[in-house]
Amino acid sequence: MSEDLEHNRPIRSYVIRAGRLTGAQRKALDTHWQDYVIEHKPEPIQLDALFPTQSNLIVEIGFGMGDSLLEMATEQSDSNFIGIEVHRPGIGKLLHGIVRHKLTNLKIIHHDAKEVMLHCFGPASISKILIFFPDPWPKKRHQKRRLLQPDFISLLAEKLSPGGEIHLATDWQDYAEHMMKVMEASEELSNRMGSGAYWPQPQRPGTNFERRGKRLGHGVWDLLFGKGESAA
Repeated sequence: MSEDLEHNRPIRSYVIRAGRLTGAQRKALDTHWQDYVIEHKPEPIQLDALFPTQSNLIVEIGFGMGDSLLEMATEQSDSNFIGIEVHRPGIGKLLHGIVRHKLTNLKIIHHDAKEVMLHCFGPASISKILIFFPDPWPKKRHQKRRLLQPDFISLLAEKLSPGGEIHLATDWQDYAEHMMKVMEASEELSNRMGSGAYWPQPQRPGTNFERRGKRLGHGVWDLLFGKGESAA
């Protein structure tokens, strides 16, 4: 599986959008990038040198503007967080928040998540992986671009520690059904809610994207899958 991801050029699950940077975002990128953004290298991150306190590691893939990630890192000061994002406005906003809240438990990687997960984390090194509202690629001809595919789920499971969990959320029912099918096909993971069941009361902050979707009448589906026995 890892060799396939290594040697075959991956289909990108995102498109770089030319978002306009605000003055605060641009200043944060210029001033704080070197302090909080991990330089991507195709080698394992030295986690023990990255954070002042060693703790369980939570990784969010595609944090958008970073509001929910900032809230989680602020409230869960006993956990360490790494956010992966390719869009610079969101990184700039999150950097501004990290500095404002004086956080030492949150770092950022600006790179493709598939390559980061393949190279930068060792086996069983992550306690929880979060993927909230990834691009659903709703048109049938584009669905091969969806991030949640069997090979990627197998890679994520490899990086999870025993008892670790993957929490997914989407506001597209078709993508929710796709997620459920792919996740339940995994031999490494099991549905914490029971076979075929979504998480009715998920433990996560709401997002602006989610609130906008609800105003438009969209439903929201959360999935929680774990590796081995529950961490609780």
